[in-house]
Amino acid sequence: MNPTVICDYCQESAPLVDSEVFYGRSYGLAYYCKPCDAWVGVHKGTTKALGRLVNHELRRWRIKAHDAFDPIWRYKSMRRYRAYAWLAKQLGLSKDDCHIGKFDVDTCKLVVQVCNQHRSIKP
Repeated sequence: MNPTVICDYCQESAPLVDSEVFYGRSYGLAYYCKPCDAWVGVHKGTTKALGRLVNHELRRWRIKAHDAFDPIWRYKSMRRYRAYAWLAKQLGLSKDDCHIGKFDVDTCKLVVQVCNQHRSIKP
């Protein structure tokens, strides 16, 4: 029996496949919902998903969130752990829940807004 997870978007089974199916080369196993173009990798050597299935829109917004957030810590404005603590406070989240990989589209949009406002403030 091939392991599956249930897709959050269409509620159908997403089977375990080689990531070559959607990347064009293999980076390991992943659950993939072809109709929703949603996938999630698995922990190496297991069939345990690394998170939830992510579709094109959410992948795009997570990239935008990282593009807005990462310069805050990457270019020495703050250390990374402090930047995540700052972001958690801005979003009203606990530090444990503040990770872009856990965010939905609306939260990613808020990250972009908050980070852009932060960078536009002159010291």
